Amino acid sequence: MKNFANLMKQASQMQSKMSEMQEKLSAITIEGVSGAGMVKVTLGGKGDMKSINIDPKLVDPNEMEMLQDLIVAAYTDARKKLDEMTQEEMQKLTGGINLPEGIKFPF
Repeated sequence: MKNFANLMKQASQMQSKMSEMQEKLSAITIEGVSGAGMVKVTLGGKGDMKSINIDPKLVDPNEMEMLQDLIVAAYTDARKKLDEMTQEEMQKLTGGINLPEGIKFPF
């Protein structure tokens, strides 16, 4: 029974740390760029797009398809960075313990 109580205490501590990490991640912003900095996308810590900055040189009606592709590329870049940061924070939180396949924290 003592081991079970200890396990429950550890689980409670882990839950508390997870909540802290989620709060920390929701407060950060990540910037993704494409087109040599001509398009920048800023995401919040949960992957929500906060802003897009487009170089005025790109606002040519003949270049609309390229602009759309650059926006998608910038978002993808920012999302990749966010996922990597989240994974790093999870590694710190779990002490390097690999979670079973299919368990995705914190989202």
